[in-house]
Amino acid sequence: MMFEQFLGSFFPKLAIDLGTANTLVFQKGQGVIIREPSVVARQKKSGEVLAVGKEAKEMIGKTPEAIEAFYPLRDGVIADFDAARAMISYHIDRAIGKKSKPWNYFFKPLVVIGTPSGATEVERRAVFDAVSEAGAGSCFLVEEPMAAAIGAGLSIERPNGALVCDIGGGTTEIAVISLSGIVLNRSLKLAGYKMDKAVVNFLRLKYSLVVGETTAEEIKTTIGTAVAPKKEKVMVVRGQSLENGLPTTIRITSVEVREAIAPILNQIIGELSEVIEATPPELMGDFLEKGITLCGGVANLPGIDRLFSREIKMPVFVADDPQAAVVLGCGKLLENAKLREKVKVNID
Repeated sequence: MMFEQFLGSFFPKLAIDLGTANTLVFQKGQGVIIREPSVVARQKKSGEVLAVGKEAKEMIGKTPEAIEAFYPLRDGVIADFDAARAMISYHIDRAIGKKSKPWNYFFKPLVVIGTPSGATEVERRAVFDAVSEAGAGSCFLVEEPMAAAIGAGLSIERPNGALVCDIGGGTTEIAVISLSGIVLNRSLKLAGYKMDKAVVNFLRLKYSLVVGETTAEEIKTTIGTAVAPKKEKVMVVRGQSLENGLPTTIRITSVEVREAIAPILNQIIGELSEVIEATPPELMGDFLEKGITLCGGVANLPGIDRLFSREIKMPVFVADDPQAAVVLGCGKLLENAKLREKVKVNID
């Protein structure tokens, strides 16, 4: 322990939430320093990376034939290893400042990174290898619902049940946690990305309007709600008409967005209810007292806590910074080596 503390004064420490939609990086002593879309733009033929993050996201749907801009993760796991490794390397270099601090080439960082609870051994190994090859000196994997619970400030080491629902871009992670372990968990490929697809399909069917997923995401985050607000919102949307192929403009309301994403939210609520039903009775009382904690970017959807509470008949709370809950939890594990050893995912 003393040796690790001595090394810690030289080696940078980073926590990473490698999400399907966004990548967040936490650095010891500085907090969350990077929040970027998980997008890479590269040359198709040579594989040369041209842009990462916001700059790359702006290229989606606008690139010439020789360039591709895409998300290297799907459903919470790596779909393109080379692109994911390049993206992680870019963020690590940016976080520890290799360009401004050349000596950091010699001091490789300790990295704690979240991984979906439903990931296979092969998928976890892919994340571990990508982080290692991207420049990490040592890498620890933690299941995302566990990291989210820690980041949300829940007491995971006590014999009290904590119920976490982390709704991200690619996956929804539901977990019952007690005594630093996961008692029950469920990993769903139902999250923000599926909601974006639902908005795309809704506009296509109702208005014969074709929009990209980036536009659909903007619609969801701008006027989307989980329950009816006091005043409904309206947004002007531009896309391509299916009827004549020409550019066209429509006005869409928050009522319509809510209608489009409701089936996804209802499925998540149904899965959450099943996890609660399967929970040991001894832990059920803790839920009724402390409620359910919502994390992940979709937890920012207005009224989602009221919707879940109404349907499940339990108190529901949204973490203070739901999108950053996983990376904040991983960040706390940078300093707590004892707890890190308890919750880390072993890689064979």
